[in-house]
Amino acid sequence: MDHDIIISGAGPAGLCLARALRGSGLSVALIDSQQRESLAQPAFDGREIALTHHSRSLMQQLGLWGLIGSDHIAPLRDALVMNGAPGRGQARMRIGHEHGGQPQLGFLVGNHHIRRAAWASAMAEPDETGSPPDLIDGRQVVRVATDDHRAEVQLDDGRRLRARLLVAADSRHSSTRRAMGIAADLHDYGRSMLVCAMTHPTPHGAAAWEWFDHGQTLALLPMNDCPETGQPRSSVVLTLPHTDIEALAGTDPAPFGEAITARFGQQLGTMRLASTRHVYPLVGVLPHHLVARRFAAVGDAAVGMHPVTAHGFNLGLRSIEALSQALIRAHHQRGDIASPALLQRYERTHQRASRGLYLATHALATLYTRDERPARVLRELMVRVGERLPPFKRAVAGSLTGLA
Repeated sequence: MDHDIIISGAGPAGLCLARALRGSGLSVALIDSQQRESLAQPAFDGREIALTHHSRSLMQQLGLWGLIGSDHIAPLRDALVMNGAPGRGQARMRIGHEHGGQPQLGFLVGNHHIRRAAWASAMAEPDETGSPPDLIDGRQVVRVATDDHRAEVQLDDGRRLRARLLVAADSRHSSTRRAMGIAADLHDYGRSMLVCAMTHPTPHGAAAWEWFDHGQTLALLPMNDCPETGQPRSSVVLTLPHTDIEALAGTDPAPFGEAITARFGQQLGTMRLASTRHVYPLVGVLPHHLVARRFAAVGDAAVGMHPVTAHGFNLGLRSIEALSQALIRAHHQRGDIASPALLQRYERTHQRASRGLYLATHALATLYTRDERPARVLRELMVRVGERLPPFKRAVAGSLTGLA
């Protein structure tokens, strides 16, 4: 049961890391509490992931992009940021694809489609890309320990696995990271988001909305047209206090559609529910460190972003890119894949990419969810000024495309 690397968590991050290491000569064990069947065929969970051009390139290299299928990839051409109630007085800022110099700012793909493609690519039968990792499904890690020579995990069935490096890819609330004694700053925004797919008669124009209204935050993510009805379809994200979200999520489909139509100010016409509904608490997590002795964290275990800037999975892919390249290079040079110098370089690289963005996103999310008059005035001013500053729009577009 000895391996070079143990990955705790077989979600998108863990599977993508296992795929990136496939064929490198490094032996990998992948542990997850879910059963193989659930990992291979994940259910729809409501979440649409905004992917940058850089993320698309990485997913192509990992063999995921072609497995998703064009029917499940929606173009994201433009972004519209709005503040206040609809009408002539509403502040609007448009970030167009032309500001990023690309035909579209990015792409939207359902999280379950990404997970399915990551599984298929990482766990495919042995071929020219190498062999799949050793999967241990339906088991939980109950204890971890590391020393100067190895990492060891104990499973809930008593088995012990040893490796040269342990990697946490088990969500922003990573129990593996916590077991390694790494503290994290947790920001609970006191709100939850409800996500679902809805159809509407008015076309969305492949534009994403981020609408900061009084007492609520709304997002609209353009999906491909509904295959059953041919109507325009979007992923709707509504952020409210949790008690309000719970009450709305429990209503019947027809009154739910009427409620969402009203919340969107009738701007898209009559909206109808086209999927199951899912509720998630809004919590951001910033670990103090990403590495420890023979340990590293990737994906959401490395930084758990607020979704307002749509950077979470993109940052996760960057962490996988940075760590996998460092591990493969060290292995080919016959070095220690878990040396303190290697892990510290990885930590510096990913913290430079993520820490500033996390803090800026946290400040933005805090400002745009407060309803006091000074906050409303400040965010309206920011939207109106941003609309008049092309350099600012180009900077935002560069961040959204991932090419800045």
